[in-house]
Amino acid sequence: MAQSCSIEKAVDEVLARLPAHIHMGLPLGLGKPNAFVNALYARIRQLPERRLTIYTALSLGRPDLGDGLQRRFLEPFIERVFADYEELEYLSDLRKDRLPANIRVEQFFMQPGSLLHSATAQQDYVSSNYSHAARDINAKGLNLVAQLVAEDPQHPDHLSLSCNPDITLDLLPMIERRRVAGETILLLGQVHAELPYMPGASELPRQEFDLLIDTVEHRRLFSTPNMPVTTQDHFIGLHASTLVRDGGTLQIGIGAMGDALTAALLARQAESEAYQALLADMDLQPWQQLIAREGGTEPFTHGLYGCSEMFVNGLLALLEAGIIRRPVDGGMLVHGGFFLGPRAFYQRLRDMPLETRKCIDMRAISYINELYGQESLKRSQRLDARFINTVFTMTLMGAGVADQLEDGRVLSGVGGQYNFVAQGHALEGARSILLLRSWRESGGEVSSNLVWNYGHCTIPRHLRDVVVTEYGIADLRGQTDAETIQRLLAICDSRFQPGLIEQAQKAGKLASGFQLEARFTNNTPQRLQQLRNAHARLFPEYPLGSDFTDEERDLLRALNWLKSKFKLSEVLELGRAALDAPAPEAYPQQLARMGLAQPQGLKEELYQRLLLAGLQATAVA
Repeated sequence: MAQSCSIEKAVDEVLARLPAHIHMGLPLGLGKPNAFVNALYARIRQLPERRLTIYTALSLGRPDLGDGLQRRFLEPFIERVFADYEELEYLSDLRKDRLPANIRVEQFFMQPGSLLHSATAQQDYVSSNYSHAARDINAKGLNLVAQLVAEDPQHPDHLSLSCNPDITLDLLPMIERRRVAGETILLLGQVHAELPYMPGASELPRQEFDLLIDTVEHRRLFSTPNMPVTTQDHFIGLHASTLVRDGGTLQIGIGAMGDALTAALLARQAESEAYQALLADMDLQPWQQLIAREGGTEPFTHGLYGCSEMFVNGLLALLEAGIIRRPVDGGMLVHGGFFLGPRAFYQRLRDMPLETRKCIDMRAISYINELYGQESLKRSQRLDARFINTVFTMTLMGAGVADQLEDGRVLSGVGGQYNFVAQGHALEGARSILLLRSWRESGGEVSSNLVWNYGHCTIPRHLRDVVVTEYGIADLRGQTDAETIQRLLAICDSRFQPGLIEQAQKAGKLASGFQLEARFTNNTPQRLQQLRNAHARLFPEYPLGSDFTDEERDLLRALNWLKSKFKLSEVLELGRAALDAPAPEAYPQQLARMGLAQPQGLKEELYQRLLLAGLQATAVA
């Protein structure tokens, strides 16, 4: 029988019933009971004779406000969107490398880019596949699992693991075996009022919990606001949308490229004539046979089945639009392991009738990310699967980089990417598709994301399959090294093709007389912008909605432009930009939002002029 108690009493129970070293497992992302975690953390930091190791992933915190224009933009937005969200105290200390000596935090996935400068986080990162996390955590001596849950009056005897059944469901049988052997392992839950009750595999009887916090948490859930979808991202999504086969299976990840894919699939279904016209102007002839064999461009007759470790906002939008509608296994339309998204995403799930919600089955991550265990069932469900994920760099030999910088610092983690790439090769009719922005710009310096080599890879080149950039599609499966290089060069930005060709030829991997076909030598942002201008309706900046006001959208566009074009430490560059700025009267609301309508002093005058220059450069017609 679950013991109902206050947070402080729960801490007392944990300290009394567990050994000196507490090994606490927390869900990835959203499902952490922050108030309890903070109370336990505060108590143990005062007890040097006790030890606490936290095993988790994706510890979520408000973004760093920075300074200058960034702070002026972020501060009001963060206060509005995150409101009273309770920050994790251990995360704050981890960022500053000041964890107490008796407390450690091991993570297998980090909030992207947030802990690059934390030596403690980098040293205690565990490189592990998502599907192996439960096994590895259990082996470390796990003796406490704590997570948020959801309740529903229609199911008074049950609680739902809601956003995070992923690892907990895999841990439960391991925990039970250890309990039978005489170990004490506690399962603690706290209901959160904003979490939607997800029926199905994620439901547990209340008595499964040893401790239940007696107060319902009402503070705001962490959310991930939708970011703008750029021209680059939209064309990546458009190309990828042609590879999704009607009647098939879809997995996509979080981020602007995933949103762009969703937007393209929605257009393929609901705006077929406009979608087809855009594809015709894009000229998909080089990949027409691949598209005819593996994908399609017509509206969906049979619909898709969603199977994704992360049930993202885009999958919900496709479900609501009737594109995800192919049922499997008792009428399920989506299988997911965890979810995280913008506030509107949680609200739509809460508002969805429970009967409708039953078609979304949140499961153990082993079920989603692996084929073993019920393999014949999974193979029968995952027809023509398209596992679509992102990388930030590709080598010309076909290796993908998604989690770690060349110097060894971890940006995020492997997560389930390897799992899905492997399934793309293991399932009949499946393909692994890696999305890549072919170039990037920072501080006025433009560089290629397709490189000859890189000091690290997430996906080894022997698992190369399909790569999509804004310029097209490279089918690398079963191709020679020379053909792989040629196909990737064809979807590379033309500014970098000559240098990459020279490197490949110097290495002896490309014939000395090789020349790209003329059709691939006009891979330029200018050509894509012309296409966008001609088909503007199919390029929404926020296809899945936005938490930003109209003025904030303008400002975000301007700030991103400034960051890409100028090194903010270069005074001369900034001075030149400021000289070209329009009059303040052109953007009064945007200046007021940034507190720069009446600048005080030279610094604020420079901020105002820079912002005006950015607003003018990124104005939407």
